[in-house]
Amino acid sequence: MVKTALLVIDAQVGLIEGPSIGPVYRKAEVLEVMESVIQRARKASVPIFYVQDLDVGEENPKEQRIHPTLAPKAADTVVQKKSTDAFYSTELAEKLKALDIEHLVVVGCKTEYCVDTTSRSATVRGFDVTLVADGHSTTDGKVLAADQIIAHHNSNLHGLDNIDHFILVRSSKEAVFEHKHLEYK
Repeated sequence: MVKTALLVIDAQVGLIEGPSIGPVYRKAEVLEVMESVIQRARKASVPIFYVQDLDVGEENPKEQRIHPTLAPKAADTVVQKKSTDAFYSTELAEKLKALDIEHLVVVGCKTEYCVDTTSRSATVRGFDVTLVADGHSTTDGKVLAADQIIAHHNSNLHGLDNIDHFILVRSSKEAVFEHKHLEYK
């Protein structure tokens, strides 16, 4: 049986609420979806890994904290990073491999940076990825509005593969912890 983990990327006050960087697009809805996915993971005893970007809220420690609505429990793992890639110079891959995790369900912020980079990076590290389509968000960019960025990444990342592992983008309403990738292998 394939083991799955939930990866909650940069769900921090400063990104979700602002004021320096956020608030993210559809803040209330994305918080609700992330909270629901986290609760489903807890109910199913799926390990939860939080990734916290140390660059968020450097000037304001309150903004650096993981959003209180989504706060980790004692059994959850928190990995701190300084890069857009949650695997770069962190122990994330080792911690996942130690639990024999092969499938990651991803939610978080910001879509075009850390969510995208970490999802792609996971595939070359031996993980299949399910990106929760309505469980990630961002802010408006210089060229595209936040909703366009999210739609663009959901489209581009769905089916993206790297040799043996790939990304599926699925709605939070689906059974996202089910390793659906096996149907295509």
